[in-house]
Amino acid sequence: MREIFAGLPWWVKWVAVPVITLVVFGGLIASVVGFVIGLLFKALVFVALVGGLIYIVRKFTGNSSSRSGW
Repeated sequence: MREIFAGLPWWVKWVAVPVITLVVFGGLIASVVGFVIGLLFKALVFVALVGGLIYIVRKFTGNSSSRSGW
């Protein structure tokens, strides 16, 4: 493989091959990136909801004088 690329001009190695790779695998790359970003967004929403729930529970249970919880 190295011998094949050794005889080619620089623009083929650094421009044409990456462009062809993006054209062929572009949909797959976009799907993977979209999945990862969606997963990170869902994790962020989950953390925010759990944090809000903990805040609300502590706010309403902190006013009571009896600590019968954990």
